[in-house]
This record gives sequence, structure tokens and C-alpha cells, in this order.
Amino acid sequence: MKKLMAANWKMYKTWDEARATAQELVDLAASKLPEDREVLIFPPFTAIRAVSDAFADADGFSVGGQDYYIKEEGAFTGEIAPRMLLDAGAEFGLTGHSERRHVLGENDEYIGEKTAYGLTSGLKVVFCIGEKIEERKAGKVEEVLEHQLRVGLKDVPRDINPENISVAYEPVWAIGTGEVAGVDEILEAHAFTRKILISIFGEKGNDIRILYGGSVKPANCGEIIALDNVDGVLVGGASLQSESFSQIVLA
Repeated sequence: MKKLMAANWKMYKTWDEARATAQELVDLAASKLPEDREVLIFPPFTAIRAVSDAFADADGFSVGGQDYYIKEEGAFTGEIAPRMLLDAGAEFGLTGHSERRHVLGENDEYIGEKTAYGLTSGLKVVFCIGEKIEERKAGKVEEVLEHQLRVGLKDVPRDINPENISVAYEPVWAIGTGEVAGVDEILEAHAFTRKILISIFGEKGNDIRILYGGSVKPANCGEIIALDNVDGVLVGGASLQSESFSQIVLA
């Protein structure tokens, strides 16, 4: 199982900026990329083709869309379909990110529908879960994660190829705050996530990658990526500069 080193650029970078950053990343990391690493960038929709072109000759580098709608086409102003992402050069889609949940109001049921639709449409999907700080303080971490997992993965085929779905554990309180979950907190959350994945998918649950996200930086990535049940990272702010993200990719 390759470690998935993923970057979410959110609403940053123009076409030219994205192309330049992606090319710099290839120059810095492609020739040194370990065989057990895979790199994935989620740029803005407008820059997917730019990043895809920059990655064209780089083995192990992929592109994804930060969101998509649950229809193939239609009168849905402002939305984008999975097939449009694929046409632009994306291989992956992102669902369940805390900003989609808590800023833009997507609920667990809709996220589950979106996750399943993306997979059936030919995308690989990174599905995000994570608790808010008040839920952690109330001792509800496992309750929240189990609910998000079971509802979010309810319609995903049980015979799915594990390479096509990854789960990213991102404690909401650690995203963009500089706060990082402690080693014990990460181990506990990832072990619990693995347990639920096995209960849903059987033995295939052992082969589904679980990523950690939440203020990942070059200084802490090596320790995080070495932990049990951590099969990659999903990086925000530290991925916006090619120098810092290349250090994370190669950590």
C-alpha cells in the first residue's frame, strides 16, 4: 500500500500560479519520490488542467477535484460533474471536508450520496471525517466518527477496490489552526476508523488508506506518517509552497 501524500489548495492559486507550483513540485520531488509514495493535488477547478499538464510525465503524481455534484449534467448553475473533472485530467474527488460540512452546510447523508456517486462515475474518492472541539471535549469522538463513516459509506459497494477509496481523518479543531492532534489522539482515531472500515467492508477494510489531516508541516510529517494506520496525509496551508510540500512528500 502506497502512502498517499495529498494536498488541498482550497480557494488559492490562479491558473499560472498553480502550474508554476506544480512544476516546481515535480522538479523538487519527482526524481526522489520513494516507491511507496503517491502524490495528489486538489487544486481549484480552474487549475485542474494546469496541474494535470505539469504532472503529465511525472510517475506517481495525480490530480483531483475539491468537489462535484451528483448529476452527470443539467441545469445546476455553478456545479461541476465528475465526468467534467475526469475530462480535465482529474482522477480523484474530495468529499466530506469540514469546510463543506460546517461552512457550506453539507450533511452526512448528502456527503454519502456524493461519495458513492463519484465512485460509480469513475473517480477515486478521498472521504473526510473528523470531530469538532466541543465533540472531543464531550467524549463523543468515536460516536461522531462512526456516524460519519457509516452514513458516508453506506452506498459504497462492499466489493470496492480499496485503492479507489481513502478516508482522511481531520479533527476540525486542528485544520488551519496550527494545532495538531497528539500521537495518542491520532493513533486512537485511526485505529477506531480502521475497526469501523473492517466492520463495513470486511478484510478489504484493512487495505483502505487512512490519511491524517490537520496542520501537517515538514517538521511533524515524519512522525505522523510513521504511526500505525496512518497511510498518508492531507495537507492544507503547508502544501501551497512547493518547497514545504516537497519536504512533506519526501518525509
